[in-house]
Amino acid sequence: MDSSNEQKEKQVLDQAPAAEHSVKAKAKKPPKQITIKWIPDDGGEVKSIRLSERLLKYGIASLAVGALLFVGAFSYAVYSTIAARNSAAEIQELRQVNNIQQEQLLQLSKKANALQDQMEQLTQTENEIRRMSGAQPAADTTAAGDGQNASAAGDDGNGGDGTHDGQGGPYVRPDIDKVGQVLDMVEKQVAVRKQSLEELKSQLKDSQGLLMPESGLTTIPGSTTPSIWPARGDVSSPFGLRWNGSDFHPGIDIANDMGTPIVATADGTVVTAGWNSGGYGNMVDIDHGNGIMTRYGHAMQVVVVAGQHVRRGQVIAYMGSTGFSTGPHVHYEVHVNGQVVNPAAYL
Repeated sequence: MDSSNEQKEKQVLDQAPAAEHSVKAKAKKPPKQITIKWIPDDGGEVKSIRLSERLLKYGIASLAVGALLFVGAFSYAVYSTIAARNSAAEIQELRQVNNIQQEQLLQLSKKANALQDQMEQLTQTENEIRRMSGAQPAADTTAAGDGQNASAAGDDGNGGDGTHDGQGGPYVRPDIDKVGQVLDMVEKQVAVRKQSLEELKSQLKDSQGLLMPESGLTTIPGSTTPSIWPARGDVSSPFGLRWNGSDFHPGIDIANDMGTPIVATADGTVVTAGWNSGGYGNMVDIDHGNGIMTRYGHAMQVVVVAGQHVRRGQVIAYMGSTGFSTGPHVHYEVHVNGQVVNPAAYL
């Protein structure tokens, strides 16, 4: 037994140094290296490059990552270039479309402006027909006495000679909203003109075939209703309060050069012709019937007499500055049933 144990212990002791030697051999084993040889075709010197396995692995991995980065960057650059070209093409196309739309909008704006001018001309034509026929003024017609230009009424009695054409204001490019506003306004004007022309048609239809008893001549009712300007000139003082409310003006003042003709604004009979001591100076009153009377003051000279029958547009006096006056003008009043009214409705 003892010899058997001794033999086993001896074997163990003999194997222990061998195992230790094997472990040390493995621990001291050098890393693997790879040799790359460069052999020229011309038989020149052979060159060798010796790399460790670890370094070679790192190098290959680095090359792979670099290749991936290069491919990604190249792909992104190509994509960006194509996208930029597409964007530039889209922007150019949008610019062309915008230019076309701007041109179309400009043409639409011009047409809207032309329609507006045509509506104003239609309004002037209608008012001229009303004045010539003696029909009542259009309900939507206003005069300079109301603070608006009376040229739209088709009457040149406010003194415009057509030689002044000054215009101004900021330059604002037309947009769809502004053009839409003009078209809406024209649409409303068309509706008003249509109704007004229907009323005029009815008035003219009712007036056909009536006779004037005194002469046996046909006449159109309304010729005894004031409907024209008494003189050419500028409205220097409107109807109503003036001078900061310190004075009520019962008519309108139309100023022009001394000697400018003053005409009757409707058919009627002269009831007063001459001097007035109440401030009107040389004055003419005309009775048009139906409770309507007109007055013309501050004349330089009166050329009609009381009791004389006058027709619309007939010269009755010449403009002056008599009575309470600061310069040549005609003071024009309209009385209805003994009460002064704003002459603007009869201009």
